[in-house]
Amino acid sequence: MNAPSVAIFAPNPLLTVTLEVEGGDERQSIHFHAGGQGVWVAGMARCMGATPVLCGLIGGEVGDLLQPLVEKAAGGPAHLVAGASASGCYVTDRRSGRRDVLAMRLSDPPSRHELDELFSLTCSQALACGWLVVTNPLPAESLPLEIYGDLVADARAGGCRTLVDLSSPRLDSALTGRPDLVKINDWELAEFLHCPVSTPELLLAGARSLRDRGAQSVIVTRGELPALVLHGADAWQLTPPRFEHGFREGCGDSMMGALAAVWAGEASFERALVLGAAAGAANFLRRGLGRASREVVEQLADAVTLERFPTAQVA
Repeated sequence: MNAPSVAIFAPNPLLTVTLEVEGGDERQSIHFHAGGQGVWVAGMARCMGATPVLCGLIGGEVGDLLQPLVEKAAGGPAHLVAGASASGCYVTDRRSGRRDVLAMRLSDPPSRHELDELFSLTCSQALACGWLVVTNPLPAESLPLEIYGDLVADARAGGCRTLVDLSSPRLDSALTGRPDLVKINDWELAEFLHCPVSTPELLLAGARSLRDRGAQSVIVTRGELPALVLHGADAWQLTPPRFEHGFREGCGDSMMGALAAVWAGEASFERALVLGAAAGAANFLRRGLGRASREVVEQLADAVTLERFPTAQVA
């Protein structure tokens, strides 16, 4: 069977520069990678056997350095619209064992023509792939809100499955297009609802509100705690393996990348959930973001549980 293709709306890939100390002699090293939410989704989708088709903006001197790194992460040519603004970059210092951001410079908003080119390119690639993952821009306010709802609606009108991993107010817009899946964490859900979701009952009510607003299925992650999944008439509790020491950044993006890849590969939604949770756990065990051995992910899947959510019946 041919590898499934997944289009990824990744408006602002970033150049990441990381300072670390390695080895017993504590020698210093500097690492250069492509980063950002969409890039990390693409990286894990590739690890799980899919062909990610990354669509975004790129520009300036940083963009010249970034493009080959994006293509390396995605495993093939990326579909990047050249913009007048330089791509974003950040420098982090991990030499102390903590993750300290030393410097960051983000890109300016795209022009109307650049945005039109990105939108049309993403729609065409989404329809060609049959699957689309929509991720946040950085800076968060750099794109007009209507683009998210329009993108989801147009992709679904063409028969494309749409998976959304956005925070408010971008999520509010995307819901008008009725996405097939919304993945969100608990604090983002609280922000969306303007109220707490600190109990199982409140969490379930919050997930239902997303479905009432247009989401066909919902995943609410809670860090190391079990996630809530609404799918059809079912409410499930998804519990990943728990580890004491690791790196949280990028775990949710790795989960989304693996889930999209596995689901697009014609596995059941339940199997996609389990492997997605395992991929998030695999990312937690690594310093690198959006990458893991497929063998490790599949082994960790044996430690993931999917069972009925322990609350009232789902309406």
